[in-house]
Amino acid sequence: MAKIYHAHLYGLREDKYQVLKENTVNSTDFHEVNPRSTFYLLIPQNTDLFGEYEQYFKINDIMPVNGVGLVTAKDKLTIQDTSEEIWRIVNDFISLDVETARKKYDLGKDSKSWQILLAQADIRKNNLIKDKITPVLYRPFDLKYTYYTGTSGGFICRPCDKIMKNMLLGENLGLVVNKQVKVNYSHVFISHYSIDFHTLETANANPYLFPLYLYPDSDKAQELQQEKRPNFSPDFLKTLETKLGYLPTPETIFYYIYAVFHSPTYRSRYAEFLKIDFPRVPLISNDNLFRQLAEYGEQLVQLHLMTSPKLDPPLAPSSKRGGVEAPLIKGGWGDLSFVSKSDRIVAAGHPKYSKGEVHINKQGDCFKGVPEAVWNFYIGGYQVCQKWLKDRKGRTLSDEDILHYHKIVVALAETIKLMQLIDAAIPGFPIE
Repeated sequence: MAKIYHAHLYGLREDKYQVLKENTVNSTDFHEVNPRSTFYLLIPQNTDLFGEYEQYFKINDIMPVNGVGLVTAKDKLTIQDTSEEIWRIVNDFISLDVETARKKYDLGKDSKSWQILLAQADIRKNNLIKDKITPVLYRPFDLKYTYYTGTSGGFICRPCDKIMKNMLLGENLGLVVNKQVKVNYSHVFISHYSIDFHTLETANANPYLFPLYLYPDSDKAQELQQEKRPNFSPDFLKTLETKLGYLPTPETIFYYIYAVFHSPTYRSRYAEFLKIDFPRVPLISNDNLFRQLAEYGEQLVQLHLMTSPKLDPPLAPSSKRGGVEAPLIKGGWGDLSFVSKSDRIVAAGHPKYSKGEVHINKQGDCFKGVPEAVWNFYIGGYQVCQKWLKDRKGRTLSDEDILHYHKIVVALAETIKLMQLIDAAIPGFPIE
């Protein structure tokens, strides 16, 4: 059987050309690789560590009903900041002829998957009602609104209704993770609502939503009398019950998983495997540790949904202007405030960070007291504190916007603390 060898060359293009020019196959430092199922990767892997990691439950085997985020195909039209704005646009959109709508909303050419005429017909045939306006988690901490009919190839290109309807039919929690990543693993978040195809990343978009609960299909008579049920496989629940000696509540299990995925050691130890497939969950028999991690996970969920009491007052918006500092947050991360010296518009080329200050324009409008660790914190492919402001280029920040940004800063600061506590609680990997 033929052997497979691997070598990797780092550096600038010209440097690589020079190395290739000066070397041959015989002088290159190759390493033999032994591809293994199920991926048969042609790169070196830590086989001992993979054997350990392989014993864990893969998240899609734990929560078998899952799917990618909805694909709108035309965000400028279908995604808006407020429910009032999407309602206004939908009403206007269906009143226009095709070419006028195309020009007004900069929709470009039709494609096989999205056409103006079909989008308009989808809205009309499903009756134009406000109940179809739904929130969607567009980016981390960035909730927007769309008009949701659930029809593929309609107003929304691919709504993934089989999954997303579970977030619309009743109260729910949705775990958001990527199947594959190309950078350091931080592709984990939470949602009460549907998610966008780019919720966690733009360049390598493949976020999957795992709803905690599955709701009966209102279109199927045989399911009308059923209640919601947890989205956990019988095999997983049986194994967990055997490990712990009892079966925790669905929420507790969910929080435990969320905590494990936020362990810095978990992310670094299994980094090469987290890049190629869904994350896996170690099951433990230590009930005290399970409960402790679930508690930390619940706190993380509350922070990321912005329902945590840690985000309650003294947070309060202030409309003071003219360079008057209005401290909005006081705590272990220092005073957090917004200095307003002009019109609060997020200018091109901003935000810019320097020594605890996030400047949104050249006139001096800035957030003060933002820790560097928070500014540099990533969720998925997004540097959160930068991304949220960058997406508001040209906009005048309202008091509510400023308050929301402060809450993001506090939520991330507390997330960093909790991630450290999670690692401190875990005695080591593999955990049992």
